[in-house]
Amino acid sequence: MSLKSSLSAARKTIKEDLLTLGLVENGRLLVHASLRSLGELPGGPEDAIASILDALGPKGTLMLPALSYATVNSGNPVFDLANTPTCVGALPEYFRKRAGTIRSVHPTHSVCGTGYDAELLLGEHHLDSTPCGKHSPFYKLNELGGQILFIGCGMNPNTSMHAIEELIEPEYLFADDIDYRIILPEKEMRMRVRRHNFKGWSQAYARLADILDGKDLKTGKVHGADCHLINVQAMWQKAYKALRADPLFFVKKIAS
Repeated sequence: MSLKSSLSAARKTIKEDLLTLGLVENGRLLVHASLRSLGELPGGPEDAIASILDALGPKGTLMLPALSYATVNSGNPVFDLANTPTCVGALPEYFRKRAGTIRSVHPTHSVCGTGYDAELLLGEHHLDSTPCGKHSPFYKLNELGGQILFIGCGMNPNTSMHAIEELIEPEYLFADDIDYRIILPEKEMRMRVRRHNFKGWSQAYARLADILDGKDLKTGKVHGADCHLINVQAMWQKAYKALRADPLFFVKKIAS
């Protein structure tokens, strides 16, 4: 098989698998992914991104987290919108650099996106004083409606859950404020952000499987990778209710 044929076959398989899983065409999608879980892709990460965009269709919107908390912190409170790398894997970092991708302005919890509603979802993140506040893409995805796709990584790396936690403010969530210097292409600005904590706790967002039904949480294979697809608005409604009843529902205490 030629390289061109291999490229077409991989992208066709990923697209078909996504639609079979239940991805909504022309919808809004946030993806958490392990690129390695998809196996060998002749076109590398572009195969994954191009296939998802093709499945979403011409009015679809694709977002990936571009978190940078590993390098932007109290010891280095500087975020460069164009150059600060992500710390959440190869696919988000590839997407960050890809032509046509935009990035929300936030020092530790930025999001990259492209497509029909990208500007609407990402454009006001700089107005938040927390990582996942009411101006963040995580919050707005619930307001507008959409899906979250987990490719080969389970459901624990679910940044959107922080936005729900911020409404409840459980004991583990927040630490101190940090003043960040934000470098934009044509200017600089300052952001004072209350950082997340989680010291002594591990996240247990896979417990969503216990409160979501088969209509709101779909599981299946995409190019061999184990995947989970969640309806965002159902997740918010049921996770918020669970946290109201038990603020520690989605965490586990780390033994000291």
